[in-house]
Amino acid sequence: MEFPDLVKLAVPVFLLLILIEFAAWRLTGRGRYETRDTAASLIMGMGSEIIPHLGGLAFLSGVWATVYNFRLFEIPNTWWAVLLCFVLDDFRYYWLHRIAHERRLFWATHVVHHSSQHYNLSTALRQTWTGAVLNGIIFKTPLVFLGFHPAMLAFVFGFNLIYQFWIHTEMIGRMGPFEILFNTPSHHRVHHATNPKYLDANYAGTFIIWDKLFGTFAPEDDAEKPRYGIVKNLGSFNPLVIAYNEWIGLFKDLAAAKSLREMIGYTFGPPGWSPDGSRLTSAKIKDRWARIKAASPAE
Repeated sequence: MEFPDLVKLAVPVFLLLILIEFAAWRLTGRGRYETRDTAASLIMGMGSEIIPHLGGLAFLSGVWATVYNFRLFEIPNTWWAVLLCFVLDDFRYYWLHRIAHERRLFWATHVVHHSSQHYNLSTALRQTWTGAVLNGIIFKTPLVFLGFHPAMLAFVFGFNLIYQFWIHTEMIGRMGPFEILFNTPSHHRVHHATNPKYLDANYAGTFIIWDKLFGTFAPEDDAEKPRYGIVKNLGSFNPLVIAYNEWIGLFKDLAAAKSLREMIGYTFGPPGWSPDGSRLTSAKIKDRWARIKAASPAE
C-alpha cells in the first residue's frame, strides 16, 4: 500500500475554500479577515512546508527508519491498520497539543498557531516552522516502535491536519449530535479563545472525546464570544517575529537564569512561569477570573 502526501494534494482546496469564506464574509459580515494577518498566515503555512525539508525531516526520517527496524509488532499496511493508526495518532496528538500549552519548550513551537487575533480558514495554515523534528521524535516515534510504518504515520497525520482545517471558521455554528464525538468549529473556537473561562480547553484534533475523557472539555457559551490571540499579543505581522519571538524570549530568560531550578522552570514550566511568580500563567488568569466572578453579585 502506497501513501500519498495528502497535505500537498489538499493545498489548492485550502486556498479555494479560503477565497470562498472570504467572499462569504464580505456578503454576510460573519467572521473577519484582515489583509496583513491573512498574508502572514499564508506565509507561515508555506514556510511550514519548506523549512522542515531543509534537513530536519531527513534527520527525523532517519530516526524513524532506525526505530522501525526494532519494532515490537509486524503491523501490515492494511485498511484496518490505517484506521487503528489514525485513532492512536489522534490520541497522541491530544497529549502533544495539551503539553504544548502546558510546557513552554513546546509552547515555543505551537504559539505560532495561536498568534492571530482573527479566526478564519487562513488561521489554520499558520503553522510552526520549528516543531516538526522535536515533536516528531518525542511524540510520534513510539508509534513507529509499536510497528506502524513511518509512511502510514505521515499519511494519517496528514488526514488529521486536513480535518482540522475546516474547523477554523466562524461561519459554522453548532452541529448537533456530531459534536458529541468529533471536534467542530464551535469546540475549536473555544480552544483558540483567550477568555479566562475558555483557557486550557479542547485540545482535540479529530475526536473531542479525548477532552471529555481527561477533563479538558469546555463548551462554547453563546453569551460570551471568544476573543482570539494569545495572552500577550505580538502586535506584528512579520513572519520572522511570529516564528521565533517565543524562542527568543525563552533564550533570554535562560541567559538571565540564576540557578538550574530557574532554567528548568523557564523551559518546562507553564508559559508565563517566572521565579518570583510575577508573570501570568493561564492557571493564574483562570484563578483570578474565578475569584472575581465569585465576588461579583449574582445577576
